[in-house]
Formats: sequence, C-alpha cells, structure tokens
Amino acid sequence: MAMRIKNLVLNKNNPSKGVPMKQYMRHYRRPLLITLVAAAAQGPAFAEEVQLPAITVTESSPLNAQLPNAMDIDAKALQTLRPATSDTASLLKNIPGVSIQNAGGVSSLPVIRGMADDRLRIKVDGMDLISACGNHMNPPLSYIDPTSVDSATVFAGITPVSVGGDSIGSTILVDSPAPEFAWAGEGTLFKGEVGMSFRSNGNAISGNAAATAANEKFSVSYRGSTTKADDYKAGEDFKPAGPAAAGREWLDGDEVGSTMYKSTNHSLDFGMRHENHLLELKFGVQDIPYQGWPNQRMDMTGNDSNQVNLHYEGEFDWGTLDVRGYREHTRHKMQFFDDKLFWYGSDTKTTALLDGIPCTPSGGMMGCAAGMPMDTEGDNTGLVIKTNIVLSERDLLRVGGEAQNYRLDDWWEPSGRGMWPDTFWNINNGERDRLAAFSEWEAQWNPQLLTQLGVRYERVHMDTGEVQGYNVDKYGADADAFNAADRKKSDDNIDLTALARFAPDATRTIEFGYARKTRSPNLYERYAWSTGGMAMRMINMTGDGNGYVGNLDLEPETAHTVSASFDWHDAGQEEWGLTLSPYYTYVNDYIDARRIDPADTSTDAFVYLQFVNQSAHMYGVDISGQQVLAENTQYGDFSATGMLNYVRGKNKTTGDNLYNIMPLNAQLAVEHRTGSLTNIIELELVDEKTRISQVRNEIPTKGYGLFHLRSNYQWKQVRFDFGIENILDKFYNHPLGGAYLGEGKTMTGTDVPWGVPVPGMGRSLYAGVNVTF
Repeated sequence: MAMRIKNLVLNKNNPSKGVPMKQYMRHYRRPLLITLVAAAAQGPAFAEEVQLPAITVTESSPLNAQLPNAMDIDAKALQTLRPATSDTASLLKNIPGVSIQNAGGVSSLPVIRGMADDRLRIKVDGMDLISACGNHMNPPLSYIDPTSVDSATVFAGITPVSVGGDSIGSTILVDSPAPEFAWAGEGTLFKGEVGMSFRSNGNAISGNAAATAANEKFSVSYRGSTTKADDYKAGEDFKPAGPAAAGREWLDGDEVGSTMYKSTNHSLDFGMRHENHLLELKFGVQDIPYQGWPNQRMDMTGNDSNQVNLHYEGEFDWGTLDVRGYREHTRHKMQFFDDKLFWYGSDTKTTALLDGIPCTPSGGMMGCAAGMPMDTEGDNTGLVIKTNIVLSERDLLRVGGEAQNYRLDDWWEPSGRGMWPDTFWNINNGERDRLAAFSEWEAQWNPQLLTQLGVRYERVHMDTGEVQGYNVDKYGADADAFNAADRKKSDDNIDLTALARFAPDATRTIEFGYARKTRSPNLYERYAWSTGGMAMRMINMTGDGNGYVGNLDLEPETAHTVSASFDWHDAGQEEWGLTLSPYYTYVNDYIDARRIDPADTSTDAFVYLQFVNQSAHMYGVDISGQQVLAENTQYGDFSATGMLNYVRGKNKTTGDNLYNIMPLNAQLAVEHRTGSLTNIIELELVDEKTRISQVRNEIPTKGYGLFHLRSNYQWKQVRFDFGIENILDKFYNHPLGGAYLGEGKTMTGTDVPWGVPVPGMGRSLYAGVNVTF
C-alpha cells in the first residue's frame, strides 16, 4: 500500500501534541531514510495519506544510531548546564575531545583535538557565521544564547563533506528549536516558558522567555534572553590590589579585570507547513553593549547583529530537499572599557588633567589619545542546497552546493596623540567568497556494515582594497608596499572523506576513516598589513598578548586525518559503555607564526609575529565511558560517567610545540536520581602544561583538580536548578586562558607584565528556575 509520510510525528509523552518531522530529519537520522526507502518500495508515488501511529525513534541495529563520528548532546545535559553559564561554547565541554578556550564571558571558543576558531566549521541554525573582528571577539556560538539551544551535534573525528567545508578540524552544528504546530483538529496551540538564573561569582544574572502560537499550518515563535555580569574573582589573590588603571576603579587582588559583560538576544520565527513541506523564516537581533576581554588589549564596546534566515525542507518520493538562504550583518566596536587605561598622554608639566592623566598643554587634545576606537562592519550572505536521494534500500546519495559572499571593513578613527590626521584602514572592502559543491554516497551493506565516501570542491576568492595608516610618516612605507602588491587570491580546494562503521555483534561497534580537508586563510591572516607595534598588537586571535601581521603569500592549510573509534557496550546500550578514539592529523601549510625580528630571542616578553605556512601534526586519544552503579534502591538510581583526553601538537618545520594545546585532562561524574530530584558530583582534573609554544612565549600552567555540584528538581511545569562550581574555591590557571591583559595600560607593549596567565573562576553558587506553560 502506498502511503504519505506526514510532516509530523506524534509525541509519545502526550499524543495530543505534534512534533515537527524536522526534529527527526536533522543530522541525517537513518531511521527516517529507512522509512523513505520502505515507502518508495511500496509504490511509485505517495498517493494515499495514512495517519502514523505514535513513533519512538529507534535503531534496527547499533549501526543506525547516528551518522559516523557524530555525537549529539542530549536534552538532559543541555538543561543541566544552561543555568551555570551564559556562554554557549561551554555547553560542549563534556564532549570527548572538546576543551574551551577562554575569551569574553559569552564568547569562548571550543577547541577540538587541538584545533579551534576558523579551523572548525561551526553552523548556527544552518548559517556559516564569520567572526568580524581582528581579535575574533564575535565567534559563531556567541550569536546564540544557551537558553535558545535545542540541539547540538559535534563531529569530533572525520567530518562528512556534506556537513562542513573550508575547515581542517571538526564540525559543530547548533540549532534553536524547530517550529511547532497544533495537532489536527486541536485548534490553536499556545505554549511558552520563562526562566531566570543567578551566579554568585561576578553577580551574573540572566533571564529568558519564549512563546509560541500555532495552528495546523502556521506557527510563530519568539525567544528572548538577556544576561549581565561583573568581573569574576579567582580562588585567591594573583596580583596586587589597586586601581585598575589611572582614573579607573579599584580592583581587588583576586578580581579578574575585564571579565564583565552584557548581552541581549531576540529572535522571531515564522513557520508554515503543507503536507510534507516546511518553510521557516527567522529574524535574529543581538545587542552587546560591552564585553570585557581579560586576554586581549582591547574590549568589545558594541556588537550589533541582524540576521535573516529563510529555510525550506521537503520530503518527496525520491528523498528530501533542504534549501537555506541567509544574511547576517554585524556592526562591531572595540575600545578600552572600565578596567583598562583610556586616556594616554605625556608626563610633562601640565595645566590640566584628563581622568588623572597629564596631557601636554601645547598640544591640548593633540597631546592625549582618547583610547583607540576600532570599528568593524561585516556582511555575510549565504545559500545552501542539499538533497538526500534514495537510490535503493542500500544506497543513499547526498548532493549539494553552497555559496557564501562575505564583505568586511575594519577601520580605526584617530583619537589623538600619535594618530592624526587620517583614519587607519586595517581591512578596506575585504572580500572572501566561497563556492562549493559536494557529493556523498552512503551504503548500508548489511545490518553490520555502513560505508560513506565523499568529495567536495571549494573555490575561495579573496581580495581587498587599498589601505592607509594614521599618517604617512609612521605607516606610509607598509601601506605603499601593500597597495602595490597583487591582493587578489583564489584557492581551489579539494576535500575527500572515507568512513566505515562495523558492528560485528550487539556489543561492539568500530568506526574508522580518512579525510583530506582544506582551509583557506581568513582575511586577517592574509591582509593585516602594518608592522607598526601598536597596530600589530591590535591583531590577535589567540589571546597570547603578542602582535601579528598578515601574509599575502599564505597558502591554504591541507590536513590529512586518520581516525578510529572502538565502542564496547551492553546489548541494550543502557547499562555500560566504553569508547576509545585514537586519531592522527598531518597538516601541510599549517598557518603558524614566526618572529618579525629574527634577532629577537626573548623568552619572557610579548613579541611581534607574522603568519606563515609550516607543517605540523597532531595526535591523541579520547576515552569515555559510562556505568550504571545501582538501580531501584531505596536511595534511588546511581550511575557514573568518565572521560579522558590527550592531544599532542608539534610544528614539524621548526620542532616547536603548537600553541594552546590542552594537556592531559579527565572528568569523572556520579549521578544520583530519586523521583524528580537529580544530583551530580563532578571531578575535573587537568595536568600541568609544560609543552609550550616557544615562538609565542606561551605561559606554562600548573595542574589542578576541581569539584562541581549540580542538582535539579522537576515539580510539575517548574524546574529548579542549583549548584556550586569549584566547590573548594581552588585557585587555578586554565591552560587555554591565555595571557592576562585585563587591566592597566594595555595599548603599549611594555607596560603590561608578561608571564601572568588568566586565572580561572573561584567558587560560584548558582540557582535557576524555569517555568513552562
């Protein structure tokens, strides 16, 4: 009998509520594709509509659990972590192989197997967002609040060509909730939620609200969130107490300067469905009036973003079609905020003081600099088309293409002393355009074996206009050389992947694969042009305190990765499991750095560097496991989870260590559940970091151990969360925290002391409540 697959799946917990099919299509769920194959085999067309019974997505074998190398963060984990953070990247920290590189309070960067930032492909609601900032202060995950995250998937190993290009590392997919619709004959659906949370360290307070109104065909949803925090405090004093800078307020010895932030996000989502087709239009707005940066010389003093995201998804007798078009505009500003010196002036005799800083009377404002305003504007437009074509019960073909058009302007208005008379153009009409096409064949040879082969071609075209400095005397030579050079660059990049998944029996699964992946440089790596010390210190995407200049001769990075995963578990995958995942990556033309002055052999100072191509390799292993300890006891249920990560990164050209490589680390957790109450005690262990990047004068860190407590209680439609981070108030320096630049006279190269890592947060109590209706 031919049948039509409805674009709605019954909610098993409440049969009167419908759940969009999109939630099951997302991330290439094999059960859906198997259903499509079966339906197609029964007839040439979906002529008759049949109401599906209540569905629970299950797998016919361990092979169909998910696409190889993909790991989903379940809803329970998301709910547990949200009240403890305002930083979406930190939601991923319990994924094997993932660490977090500290930055602003809502803008941390995920680091996966030694790679971060542009080496990862990160999609938010299907959009390829780009950081429009010389310090990468607005990374993709900063554009979605943790309370708006409905699902997150990490491809820590081999990334299929259908999910990511223009990257040499992992892929992260983060999505907000899909549109919801009323069940047939139910009338109008109204639902929503409100929540708030508080964290004691930094007096962080957050609030969120969501509402949905829908009938069978149309849906409209609103989601909003706001968060605000002061500077946080470390576990003990790490510096002398005193004014953050001349004319600034007092900072205690344990207060980590420039860690305050405020952020507000709004989104409005319209959905329309007809039979097997879904059309979604989403508008997003972000306003960040300030966000301090403890490991950068500047702070964010404005980030306004507007997003439009149009998405179509449809099911046909031959498979599925997914089309997305989006546009994102960012207006970004940097300056010195409350903990960094604002007025720069001379120490000569004066007749006036500005914020306590003397300025030369002859020059007036010419003798002072009112900070250093830096403005950025980015326009990002993209189109993505993907199809899943069912060739047979065994074979599935994914074919698609992408186009992205990106424009960036980065300019610095003169603000006084040493800057007049011109505007400094760091990037003038920067262009970075991508065209891509891919094809991916997946075959389910039998219930035990799945294979996947993919190829992807990308053409990346880059260009920029002519530049100028503040004045000809200091910046003319560099500007003239840059303007005379050939700035048009086009890269032809090829990605290849080969994956296999084998389940010899119900208790073992083996995955292995090879990938060749490429990434072209970003605009700052190629086009940042000035070798002036002040200008170079304003270009830094790593938080190490050094200054950088670009390189027009950079080639794309090409990475060759082999990866495997060995998974042992009980037959039902409910009682216990152990996963061992070794990997090795070799990178040709790895974009590292060399010192501008070959004679500079300093080991205890900030330095000036240029991006260069070299070769590098990374290898390591991720181990994770879980075990049910006891069930149905008079005290409840008990289970344990554990994770251990090791990665080693080395520059093969110079013999140096790669920068910001996480040392050996482990996490252990015991969960207790009784009724509606859940308690989790966590132990976080990190080894000392002694393998450091010598070219960058990276700062070593000591090992440490932290305890965390998390609890939640569900009472009808109200959820309470409470916990303690760093229970023992342990002082530590996170290995990926970077150099401390959170206070003082940060514009200069010598007035900030070298050798102070950014401290981690001391004890923090948090509580949250969320009400659904």
